Formats: sequence, C-alpha cells, structure tokens
Amino acid sequence: MALGFFSRLKAGLSRSTQKLSGGIAAVFTRRKLDDQALEELEDLLISADLGPSVAEKVIESFRRSKFGKEVTDEEVRAALAEEIANILQPVAIPFEPDPAHKPHVVLVVGVNGTGKTTTIGKMARFYGEQGKKVMMVAGDTFRAAAVEQLQVWGERVGAPVISGKPNADAAGLAFEALKRGRAEGADLLLVDTAGRLHNKSALMEELAKIIRVMRKFDETAPHSVLLVLDATTGQNAVEQVRVFKELVNVTGLVVTKLDGSARGGIVVALADAFGLPVHLVGVGEQAEDLRPFSAEAFAKGLVGDSIKVIDREEGTPEGEAEKDQAAQPEHDAQAG
Repeated sequence: MALGFFSRLKAGLSRSTQKLSGGIAAVFTRRKLDDQALEELEDLLISADLGPSVAEKVIESFRRSKFGKEVTDEEVRAALAEEIANILQPVAIPFEPDPAHKPHVVLVVGVNGTGKTTTIGKMARFYGEQGKKVMMVAGDTFRAAAVEQLQVWGERVGAPVISGKPNADAAGLAFEALKRGRAEGADLLLVDTAGRLHNKSALMEELAKIIRVMRKFDETAPHSVLLVLDATTGQNAVEQVRVFKELVNVTGLVVTKLDGSARGGIVVALADAFGLPVHLVGVGEQAEDLRPFSAEAFAKGLVGDSIKVIDREEGTPEGEAEKDQAAQPEHDAQAG
C-alpha cells in the first residue's frame, strides 16, 4: 500500500524531528519552564535552523503562557507545533496557474544543485495530472546534463520540452517557447534557468534578458518566479533568498530535499524572514514526493507530533508507487 503524502512528509522530516524532538525530551522531563529552561529551549530552536528571530518569538510566547508551570516534553512539543504552524500558515499558499494567462509562464530560478530541473519535471507531472497542458523549457543551456535530464522528464510525464543547441541563447529560447505555448494553447510554461551564483552579475544579466525578451511577446511575463531551495543548506538558504530577490522579483518558494536534512526548521526561518509563499515542498526522490505545502502538517511533522492522515491518498491507485518508481529519471541524483 502506497503511503499518503503526509505520512511521507513525516518520514521525510524524521532527521529534523529527531534533532528537535530529542533535544526537547532531554531538556523537559516534567520540569518547570523557568528562565534556564527557556534559554536551553531557545538554543535548541536556533540549532535546529529555525533562526534567532523565530526562536525569540516562540520563547516570548512560552514566557507569557507557560512560564513557571511544570511541563512535559509532550506539552512543549504540542505548543511548539502550534507556534510554528502560526508562523507558517500565512505562507502556505498553493501554486495555481492563472487561467487568464495561456500559458502561465513560470521562471524557475535557484543555485545549481538545488533541484530546479527535477522540480520542473515533478511540477509538470503534478499539474499534468490535474488536466493542465504543460510545456517545459530547457533554459540552462550551458549544462548539457540539465537539458538531457529535462528531456527525460518530458518523455516520462508526456510533456513537450523546448530545447536548443548547447550554449544557445536562453532568452531567445524562452521567447520561442512562449510563442509556441500560446499557439498550442498550453496552460503552463515552466522555464529552467542557470544558477551560477558565483558570477552574480552575469546571472543577473541573463535572467533580466530572459524576462526582457519574453515581454516583447507578452508584457506580463513571467507570471511567477519560483525560487528552488535545498533544505540541506540550512541558513545558507536565507542568503540565497536575499540574493535572488535582488536579481529577480521572486514570487514564491519551493523547498526540496527535506528528507535528506536535519535542517527542516529552515522553512520556518524563511517564512518569518521573508513572508514569501511556500508553494511546494519535496520530501523524497519520487515524483509524488513534491506536493503543496501544509503549515499544520509540516509543523507537527517537524516536532514529532502525531499527524492524523490516511495511509493512502484518496483516489491513488494501489500501483501508484510502482508506476512512479518506473517513471523516475536516471539523472535524479544529479538534480539541477
């Protein structure tokens, strides 16, 4: 029986949960929530990558509501899950293509290695299954592996991939793809981009050119700019958001590789610092492991609280897991 996504979310967050929940259990074994306990809890939250600002907010809330009371680790985890969910709820906004734009153009940006190309392939599958006509653009033209990987995804999910010759002009490619998408009635156009952050000025110019050239055909494009972040980078993800917000108008975030990280708390830090919508999270290598972000489920999964979910998502065929395993491109390990 295939696990439902929220069960996989809980499993994917297990390393982050062990770090945070284990620390809470070590600090609180029916103990009064005094200044020393709060200080230890604050240090634990910071070390779990929730960040100093979130840690301070949580501690102040605990000080107002529970200070001086005898608490157990279960009570602390439950209260912490509620506090985290409150921070995450405003940014838990599903991504929905705007039917007023055909196609709705999504520029996917991020540092190389965060999983941009894999994310595009998984998004193509996800929205394709919802009946959307999806097209993909292999805009990272300097990396042959990225182009090949996207083509593999296109074959597996049945979505066309527009690509050019090696080192082709990414802006021109995006322009032609937009024209084709309009002509063929596509609902969603997902544009991969380079992520060579070590040369910020060149990257800025390339992204600006893509946007400028696409606007010659559609002055409203791109309609979304999604920044893909790798959870394993921890606090470095905060700096990546700052940099890409300087480069382009980032409209939302996708956080990948939560299953390989003990730093799941970074999602909370990002929500608190920037308030950008967190549209999607990835908790595994399979295509179905990228799903819309749920604040409550994530908060409970992060602190080790129970999540009441069915084991198999409603309407998911018994053989779905096997089908997705077969559909997984060989290049997933080298996600762009």
